[in-house]
Amino acid sequence: MKEKVRVASGQGFWGDLLTAPLDQVRGGPIDYLMLDYLAEVTMSILQKQRSRDPQAGYARDFVALMREIIPDCVEKNIRVLSNAGGVNVEGCAAAIRETARELGYGGRLKIGVVTGDDILGRLDEFAEGGHEIQNMETGEPLSEIRERVQSANVYMGAAPLVEALNRGAHVVVGGRLTDTGLTLAPLVHEFGWKLDDWDRLAAGTIAGHIIECGAQASGGNCQYDWKNIPDLANVGFPIVEASPNGEFVVTKHDGTGGCVNVPSVKEQLLYEMGDPKAYITPDVVADFSSIRLVDDGDNRVRVYGITGKPSTEFYKVSIAYSAGWKSVGTLVYAWPDAYEKAKAADKILRSRLDRLGLNFDLVLTEFVGVNATHGALAGEPMPDIPEVQLRVGVRGQRRSDVERFTKEIAPLILTGPPAVTGFAGGRPKVEEIMAYFPALIPKTLIEPKVEIVEA
Repeated sequence: MKEKVRVASGQGFWGDLLTAPLDQVRGGPIDYLMLDYLAEVTMSILQKQRSRDPQAGYARDFVALMREIIPDCVEKNIRVLSNAGGVNVEGCAAAIRETARELGYGGRLKIGVVTGDDILGRLDEFAEGGHEIQNMETGEPLSEIRERVQSANVYMGAAPLVEALNRGAHVVVGGRLTDTGLTLAPLVHEFGWKLDDWDRLAAGTIAGHIIECGAQASGGNCQYDWKNIPDLANVGFPIVEASPNGEFVVTKHDGTGGCVNVPSVKEQLLYEMGDPKAYITPDVVADFSSIRLVDDGDNRVRVYGITGKPSTEFYKVSIAYSAGWKSVGTLVYAWPDAYEKAKAADKILRSRLDRLGLNFDLVLTEFVGVNATHGALAGEPMPDIPEVQLRVGVRGQRRSDVERFTKEIAPLILTGPPAVTGFAGGRPKVEEIMAYFPALIPKTLIEPKVEIVEA
């Protein structure tokens, strides 16, 4: 058994800093690289992509990244875990295999393919079998929105990832794997933790929670003393150095920017925490109130004392469904009387929309520079505020109504208050709205599948 395992975060979301994974594998010693690509809405986006192209449906950025780092990973024996497979895990794995072969690593790379999370095709089967799926927040039955569902994915935990690693996978790719499971799985695999060792599983889960958002734990998006955080242009992404007893240190590579200290780790711990005594994952229920943090040197924070409780009998399901159309348009009004001009333009626009008889679920106005961030708490602006951005968004069930709204922004330039600018790039775009339907499903209905594919 190793005395220490280093798991590095290389991606906090799909679209994160492209150089971060390269820096992690080349900037110092690590054992594992975890890459988190998925958010709730991402699955529906990928599902729509695959409906247009059967070969799509996964994060193609991941394949491009693997082309860059496969040589490093093979040479340094770094194993990679990611949920970049989206709704086409097999397609993603095939692309990685082809890339490895093109680079001359055929026969030297095993790919673990984890599936079973995508239950879109099984929803009717569950309903017919008497397993009614309900919105866990509102109690609304799935039948109310069934015809509009675009994606349905179970949050699967670390267990299938551990199986893939135990079977020799160098790269593990799946769909809706939990963010925390991508870090927990290597620790279970390396240290031989049992899947009912709740305290250690909770520790590994919290380690994963701390690094799942990338540089958000190492100085990025950090409120505490943000002006003095060094060299964010070269920010180092976080790394967990874990021990067999469940204690771990959060750190980053030497020579990188950003910072790892108790405040930066605390801020990340608060992210999506919910009930601090019951952070529920498929693997364990972790108690955040048990966490102890202490400085352990320059850019090092030791985390210990974590306890956990048994996991629940349910998986969480992320369901996305079509919920209408939206569009957002903006104009900028300049001094003098910038705020008064923007308010007048909003009144004019709303009057014209009413006169056209358009039907919207919501018309929302924000005055950026005045109250878009803090709302009513912002109070009244300075009388001589130099500029205000008028931002108006509409949401409705009829695309034709939303499209007509997009044609009413530009006319304000010559038919409304003076000194307006900022209308560039043409009319606002019409976008489909994807709504979120969280639910629970018994674990007994879900069968994760693990396949090992050789390059």
